[in-house]
Amino acid sequence: RAAGPGSAEQPFVMAQGEPEPVLTVHREEEEKKEGGEGPELAPAADGVGLQENVQGLKQELFQEDDDDDSCSDYGSRDKSGTILGRIVLDGNALFPDTFQTNHLLFYERFKAYQDYILADCKASEVKEFTAEYLEKVLEPSGWQAIWRTNVFEVLVEVVDVEYSSLKAAVRLSEPFLCDSHVSTFTLECMQELLELKKHQLPVQELWVVFDDSGEFDQTALAIEHVRFFYQHIWRSWDEEDEDDFDYFVRCVEPRLRLHYDILEDRVPSGLIADYHNLLSQCEALYRKFLNLRSGISSSDSDSESENVSMVEGLKLYDEIEHLKQKLKLIENPLLRYVFGYQKHTGLQAKGSRSMGTKITHVVSSTIMASLLQSLLREKLCPETCDEELEIQFHSDPLTAVSACYEGDTVIICPGRYVVDGMFCIADSIELEGYGLPDDVVIEKRGKGDNFFDCTGANIRISSLKLVQHDAVEGILSVHHGKTTLENCVLQCETTGVTVRTAAELLMKNSDLYGAKGAGVEIYPGSTCTLLGNGIHHCKEGILIKDFLDEHYDIPKITMVNNVIHNNEGYGVVLVKPTVSSDVKNIASKNSEGNIQTIQSNGETDNVEDLGHEELHECATDELELHERAEISEQTEGNCEIANELVATSVKKSQMHKKRLSELGITEADDNLMSQEMFVSIVGNQFKRNGKGSFGTFLF
Repeated sequence: RAAGPGSAEQPFVMAQGEPEPVLTVHREEEEKKEGGEGPELAPAADGVGLQENVQGLKQELFQEDDDDDSCSDYGSRDKSGTILGRIVLDGNALFPDTFQTNHLLFYERFKAYQDYILADCKASEVKEFTAEYLEKVLEPSGWQAIWRTNVFEVLVEVVDVEYSSLKAAVRLSEPFLCDSHVSTFTLECMQELLELKKHQLPVQELWVVFDDSGEFDQTALAIEHVRFFYQHIWRSWDEEDEDDFDYFVRCVEPRLRLHYDILEDRVPSGLIADYHNLLSQCEALYRKFLNLRSGISSSDSDSESENVSMVEGLKLYDEIEHLKQKLKLIENPLLRYVFGYQKHTGLQAKGSRSMGTKITHVVSSTIMASLLQSLLREKLCPETCDEELEIQFHSDPLTAVSACYEGDTVIICPGRYVVDGMFCIADSIELEGYGLPDDVVIEKRGKGDNFFDCTGANIRISSLKLVQHDAVEGILSVHHGKTTLENCVLQCETTGVTVRTAAELLMKNSDLYGAKGAGVEIYPGSTCTLLGNGIHHCKEGILIKDFLDEHYDIPKITMVNNVIHNNEGYGVVLVKPTVSSDVKNIASKNSEGNIQTIQSNGETDNVEDLGHEELHECATDELELHERAEISEQTEGNCEIANELVATSVKKSQMHKKRLSELGITEADDNLMSQEMFVSIVGNQFKRNGKGSFGTFLF
């Protein structure tokens, strides 16, 4: 087995207090006999030779056999001294210290679960494999531990281990040591509690008392692995999932990676909150489902109430499966940023000032007289301005934006401004750079979430260069209201600009690059207008989220004269679920959208009410994630993007009608039912994108 932490060879250490031997240390390697029977003893011609021979024999006796199967990657019981640290408890000073095992690295836990505990077991075999692992490495008795609950801590002694149930038989240590938030836990109460539990406790509730001999290192580490597994990896519904897959690959590895991604600040705080919320919802629904199922199974009657319970159980099951799918998307490092999450920002708009005044905020670290004169002439005191402006000066843009109220304007003078925080804009303000974007640079340092969070009704950002470093989330997110980006340069780190549900983005004459995800992410129910932008050197150019779900509205998308080039994947990607024959079946329906497409001669042509043949021709091919044929790369994407979006919107309309029909609504107003997607995709150029101009991501 590969050597892991702490399995490096330990030097021979004399017992504490033992007098230092007179023998000199022989550092030369001893010659071996050809038969391999141990070190050869040289003739003791003098005292030095004898000392060398004795030392060589001592080294041979204490040399560890690397091939010994009794050793694990955590060190051997035979080694002298512990390889683990200790935790000094802050509470009761009489309590002994415990082993420090909660600091293990990702690869240490990964290797333990993959190679020693779970291997290739199925979900139904997890407990059995864990019991076998504990039986190999856990000391069966003779060690002390602290039994910890949310209410108390008490020192116990382990007298036996019931491996199959993952429990340890314990008794109270003498003298009795207990630390509790309440004073009711006396010796008699604790003995009574242990009797109720038949003196058996789950091993994950035990923290092994520190021992510097090294004898209980493996015991402490084994219990830590079990404790971590049941706290962060195992789900109560795992055992009921399909049992024909490798549990480690399917569940353990992605959940373990997510845990360490969160610890290392690589996951947005909003996504973390969503994950824990989904997990809590799923656990609550699963408990409710188990109670309902046990109630049905214990009843032999075929009453109407039991039939109702069956229907309710099926609904709960569907809800649980839906939540489990969402959890799996977040656990998967490749998909968590593709599908994203619904972030509900808690920003509150300040509104207008009590006197209704509007202030112009000027940002400059230092300002020259000539620059101030130009500002006064062009921005602060223009000839057309009849009202006198109130001006405030700031040294950094984050302070200026934080001081804004409804209707304020922030003018940022040329310079490079490094901020360590997030711009949260909840009011309708204007943020503009005075000069060219490359002259007015705002650079974000430090790990955190978004660079810009916009929720105001009408926000305008212009002539700025935004540079992102060490980011966790995208460079700008529009959660509510309308945000206009004009003449800006966005140097991204993770994803680029995100347009959330019910939000609106107008991005004009801007340059966006460097996103490790998509340059622009468009959510269902949003409005996105992209005019004359450059989107390049990203993972994907533009990503349109799945909007087939019944809770989502179709986004309104306009793309005109953009240059989308040199992206690693596709220029534009549509994310949607795999539905059998979903595009082919639309051929029998007419599109209710209005599409502007570009012809091969470069002239635009309005195509209204696409018929059976036209829609069938443009939309029946399944767009898989593989390299598309190179046909007129700069312009071929416009038509297929528009047609695919309209085809998907027609599919959604059909699904909506089918749901109404299932509910017994046979007559529906088409004007109310139709959710039209206004798509204007004209004059866009797609150059040198790794997989082509357009594709779909099927999940």
